[in-house]
Amino acid sequence: MDAVETAIRKLEDDPSFNAGRGAHLNIEGQIELDASVMEGNSLQAGAVAAVQNIRNPISVARRVLESEHVFLVGRGASLFAREVGLAECSREELVVQRELRRWQALRSDTAFHRQGAFGVPKTGTVGAVAMDQQGNIVAGNSTGGSPHKHPGRVGDSPLVGCGIYADNSLGGAACTGWGEAIIRVVLAKTAVDLLRGDRPVQEAAALAVELLREKVGGLGGLIMMDHKGDIGLCFNTPKMAYAYLTEDLERPVVGV
Repeated sequence: MDAVETAIRKLEDDPSFNAGRGAHLNIEGQIELDASVMEGNSLQAGAVAAVQNIRNPISVARRVLESEHVFLVGRGASLFAREVGLAECSREELVVQRELRRWQALRSDTAFHRQGAFGVPKTGTVGAVAMDQQGNIVAGNSTGGSPHKHPGRVGDSPLVGCGIYADNSLGGAACTGWGEAIIRVVLAKTAVDLLRGDRPVQEAAALAVELLREKVGGLGGLIMMDHKGDIGLCFNTPKMAYAYLTEDLERPVVGV
């Protein structure tokens, strides 16, 4: 849990990504963030959606997991963050010039279609999956959602089974891409279920992404780990940044 939260916080703080600082602006020029985390032992999960003025929503999601709740949204999620002592920030701390320019351009682009934005560099959700020495698996996600989205729009990232899923007996997954399509096929849970019968994790990842394309014409990708710690990843977007490290590797494998 600590590894997943820390990794995602690092990505939320990096303005290169669409999460935390550097996230997309919605139609009104505001930043609304979504995040979730799930652990595969007891299937505990925590998620927040459409939160504003929070620099690290993944940490709020973890505190939700540790509470009596599973999913908090909007003002209620922000109030919860305040109650548990997590720091708020200003809108200006989250906005970067790249996204401000994108927002200004899209305001006059009548031909813009959000589905076409997925796969464009620097628009992706960030996520992580990890396993500890006892075989416990945790998956997490964080995102600013789609560019120029309607206020209140929520994609797959904070939805258990869609953007993330973890089950110690099978594996864990975290997804990125066109959220509306990913939701329709419950991509993360579908991918993890494909591990039944000891199917190789890379095969499960490829089958899940093919199902996304075949069933709903979806664009996206996912990273996966099975209960043995083997790694799988697949995507049908032009690019997807990824990195992984296992105990038998001297240094991480990194690619786009």
